[in-house]
Amino acid sequence: MSDDVYFYDPAEGHGLAHDPFKAIVAPRLIGWISSLDGRGRPNLAPYSFFGAFASNPAMIGFCSEGYKDSIRNIEETGEFVWNLPSHALAERMNRSSASVAPDVDEFALAGLTAATGRNVRVPHVAEAPAALECKLTQVVRLTDRDGGVMGNWLALGQVVGVHIRREFLRDGRFDTHAAQPVMRAGYRGDYARIGEMFEMLRPA
Repeated sequence: MSDDVYFYDPAEGHGLAHDPFKAIVAPRLIGWISSLDGRGRPNLAPYSFFGAFASNPAMIGFCSEGYKDSIRNIEETGEFVWNLPSHALAERMNRSSASVAPDVDEFALAGLTAATGRNVRVPHVAEAPAALECKLTQVVRLTDRDGGVMGNWLALGQVVGVHIRREFLRDGRFDTHAAQPVMRAGYRGDYARIGEMFEMLRPA
């Protein structure tokens, strides 16, 4: 092993005080997901594994470690909404992560306004700078390279509606810097927000 590179095989353990995986793959936008169960009860929860996977049509997804209410609800109704968690909403987003019974309304628990959806029945966070309404395309239970079933469920959805608060629109562009999305940035309790941004265009 080179003196200036630390290498480990995950199958043999990292040998460090803390697993560096989540700190290396960072920062990551938080999947702040709202859903409804089959009885119409709302749920709101943040997930640290979230991403955008396509743009035409727009597709996003999040992964749940454990079969939680969000996955169950989305399988029942076929709909969900991603809400952009801004720095101003960080504490309330964190409150929505509490482990509570399925009949507890996390919107109310976190002091948030549940805004009515346009193309889905699922409400979104009215205070969020942006929200993406989605129709479920698939839920995939992950497997490892040996085909072993994991306790992780990936939900993918096609964006069918976009809400943007007008204060975050500048000259026809969504102002990401002004929105200050909260991101996971490593170990337990580590978060980040956008600092300096720069432009770099692709080669012609």
